[in-house]
Amino acid sequence: MTSLKRWLSQNTGFAAAITLLLILYLSYNALHPRGFSSAVAIQNSNEAVAIAFVAMAQTLPVLLGGLDLSVGAVMTLTNCVASELLNGSPAEILFGAILTLATGALFGFLNGCIVVYGRIQPIIATLATGAIAIGLALLIRPKPGGNVDDDLSWAFTNSVWDLADTYGFADGGDAWWIRPFADIPVPFLLVVFVAVVVWVPFRRSVTGRTVYAIGSAEGAAYMSGLPIHRAKVAAFTLGGFLAACGGLYLAIQTSSGNADVQQAGAYTLNSIAAVVLGGTSLLGGAGSAIGSLVGAMILRVISFYFRILDIDPLLQPLIEGVVLLTAVSFGAFRTLRVKNTLDLFR
Repeated sequence: MTSLKRWLSQNTGFAAAITLLLILYLSYNALHPRGFSSAVAIQNSNEAVAIAFVAMAQTLPVLLGGLDLSVGAVMTLTNCVASELLNGSPAEILFGAILTLATGALFGFLNGCIVVYGRIQPIIATLATGAIAIGLALLIRPKPGGNVDDDLSWAFTNSVWDLADTYGFADGGDAWWIRPFADIPVPFLLVVFVAVVVWVPFRRSVTGRTVYAIGSAEGAAYMSGLPIHRAKVAAFTLGGFLAACGGLYLAIQTSSGNADVQQAGAYTLNSIAAVVLGGTSLLGGAGSAIGSLVGAMILRVISFYFRILDIDPLLQPLIEGVVLLTAVSFGAFRTLRVKNTLDLFR
């Protein structure tokens, strides 16, 4: 009980985000005519994947005490790249996916190098690189289009049974060991897989702990001999990789690429709100990508209510704007009410 109280005191924002998500999503399913069904879960997870990945990408620079204004643009660029490469033989599709993810990681690496060695504030550096990413996306896709493998698009946007049936493993989805998982949405499993395989090891590494130390007190981290430059470059590189995961999945989901400037800006803004909703401090040094994932799901669930409550489309941007402003304001309020910034990390 003592350890639980300690965890709650140290992760109040994250615990509140999980509680809010459960309340909103359970209420949504209760109101939905087909609530608590596999079809609804698959549809919801498909709509949440891209913003979840972009929110996780935004977490890294925020933990450092900055913001990355290029995550939406990098997602858009990699979406366009994937729309050109995700077709052909299985080997060609795999190569296309790897090249797509490498493109995002390379852009993140570029951001990190500019911030570290150019000594430019992250918000300025990423504003410029985001514009470059959008420009490249427009060169690749002057207008929406593309060609994504149909089997890939179907299998990765539906249930585990559909995945097994499409690629013919586990007796076409009828094997006894896969039946308990047959109705689980594949998009949900992809996000969980990336979070567990990529984020968790990074957080536990020396580089990951250094990112937290930089956000808490960069001077103290430097005096402790921690690899400051390496951690910053690694954080932005991983952020670019996660944004590319969002772009890759968006191409699989829509079977196309679209160099939409407004889309890029909307995803960037929503990623910041999701980070704050997930309990990550805008001052850096406190929070996690898992929390941002929860925050992104909260934002999506709010948009789900628009459909079942039949809210006027003209009012939807207003409501979303109020939610985003409220989310960011909560993070700012926490910053303003302390006299000593060290109180934020106690």
